[in-house]
Amino acid sequence: MAEDEESNPLLPRQEPKPETKHEMKPEAEKNHEMKPLAVAAAAAVKNVGGPPPPPAALPIGWTAEGLPVGEQLTQKSQWESGIFSCLGKSDEFYSSDLEVCLLGSMAPCVLHGSNVERLGSAPGTFATHCLPYTGLYLIGNCFFGWNCLAPWFSYPTRTAIRRKFNLEGSCEAVARSCGCDGGLLMDEAQHEQCESSCDFATHVFCHSCALCQEARELRRRVPHPGFTAQPVLVMVPPGGQTMGRGA
Repeated sequence: MAEDEESNPLLPRQEPKPETKHEMKPEAEKNHEMKPLAVAAAAAVKNVGGPPPPPAALPIGWTAEGLPVGEQLTQKSQWESGIFSCLGKSDEFYSSDLEVCLLGSMAPCVLHGSNVERLGSAPGTFATHCLPYTGLYLIGNCFFGWNCLAPWFSYPTRTAIRRKFNLEGSCEAVARSCGCDGGLLMDEAQHEQCESSCDFATHVFCHSCALCQEARELRRRVPHPGFTAQPVLVMVPPGGQTMGRGA
């Protein structure tokens, strides 16, 4: 009768019972989980009296390229020149710094377009930023008596430069000069908002100086897009040759 029930295809088949090896799985997993703890304890005993292990890297909110959280903490660098260094520095870029000073004083629209062109390196970038800046510059001077509209258009360039090259902002510079760390009082998002507000304030109250500082920084870090072309080799044919007749 048992053989008929086993051979009948209409009856459900009974699954075989698991072997007794699986019953030991929880204990094996428990031993496997305790192995890392034992290794860590042995390493702690081994490091007694030695130097402490290095601290883990802390995440930051903004990287050099303006990316969000996920990168390691890096020390921010300072600007190549101060905001009031109108004549620049006495180095190989001194003549370029004088040009920047003249453009910032007489034609800030050209200087702003040149800065964005170096930063973006895209065709047509100069015109798309120089022309709107010129319009805002003329409207502000005609109706309000000073250049109060163009800084709203140009200050994001300073923020982009600061993020791209991992430069310290105005809030960090003030905190460093006072000997305190203002970054401990706020998180990274609030800190970045504070630095962006400082960038805007810098362009409003020291607009020409801010444009010149950004231009000096870019000219020392990024070559002009027009100077990145490959050199052209010119082949000069040899001069005419004559054959002398034998005597």
